[in-house]
Amino acid sequence: MHQPHTPRLADLPRAPAPGRGARRRRRPGRGAAQGLPHPDWHAREDSPLALAQARQTRDELKAAHTELAEDGAIEIIIIKTTGDMILDKPLADIGGKGLFTKEIDDALLEGSIDIAVHSMKDVPTYLPEGMILPCNLPREDVRDAFICLTAKTLGELPAGSVIGSASLRRQSQILYKYPSLKVVNFRGNVQTRLRKLKEGDVHATLLALAGLKRLDMPETATSVLSVDEMLPAVAQGAIGITCRSNDDKMMEYLSSLNHEDTRLAVACEREFLSVLDGNCRTPIAAYAYRDKDGNCSFRGLLASPDGSIVYETSRSGTYSFDDMVAIGQDAGHELKSKAGPGFFDGLQ
Repeated sequence: MHQPHTPRLADLPRAPAPGRGARRRRRPGRGAAQGLPHPDWHAREDSPLALAQARQTRDELKAAHTELAEDGAIEIIIIKTTGDMILDKPLADIGGKGLFTKEIDDALLEGSIDIAVHSMKDVPTYLPEGMILPCNLPREDVRDAFICLTAKTLGELPAGSVIGSASLRRQSQILYKYPSLKVVNFRGNVQTRLRKLKEGDVHATLLALAGLKRLDMPETATSVLSVDEMLPAVAQGAIGITCRSNDDKMMEYLSSLNHEDTRLAVACEREFLSVLDGNCRTPIAAYAYRDKDGNCSFRGLLASPDGSIVYETSRSGTYSFDDMVAIGQDAGHELKSKAGPGFFDGLQ
């Protein structure tokens, strides 16, 4: 009798060779009830946060679909990405954020996994042909956490203090408000950065509060920066899940988990980013949310890496897909026009 395959998600304690996706594993007698397929997923090696997000997705699928609640119905497979392996250089120098998704995308398209779970802020504004993103889970807190052993806020740090951050978005906003501080490249997973901070490599660092919450480490934050002090990255705090565009069963599973408010907010922010041709050399921040009246409020920012130039804009409109896409596009075109072509030429 034909055995339905187990959906593969990606997060086993082993990794494929660099540049290759995780292999599908088949076991006799495993499979979904009534012949339904089960997904396999990915999580990035050495990334407890990626693993936590994969497990969250697995648990939500199990809760929503009884056939996925069976033992072994969902398998998580680890995939090591180029972005995880090269940590001694800024992302902009090695190819940008797409380096956190390429190997995973390849594994998905070749059929080694069925579903891929991503931090949406790592996902390029375009998806490879043959792939679809039918699901965003409910968005976590979008704010950034300030972590320091000697000061409670950025404003309390003495002149010359060194902040560790690989994010040009954070660097530009820090230097715009606190030009006496210094920001240095600071990459690695959450645990690595916290270890480097304790070892004295830097005086302070900033991390996404959403990641700390998903790791059950919110108490690690010395303080939390308001969105007025530090506008978040595009899609910060949002999880996106991709599958193959011809895989109707996976699309059905994932669509059942989609959080529409988050999907619309992410779409708005990503349109803003797309218009600005945002890459890892361009400090860009954006935040779209449902306000107290139920409408969309949007804020966007474009800056120079040294914080000497900052362009900001805001918009409001109905909380609907078409209007929010238009808001993101319009805001992007406004800042692109304000900055002029010379601004972007200087960032290449």
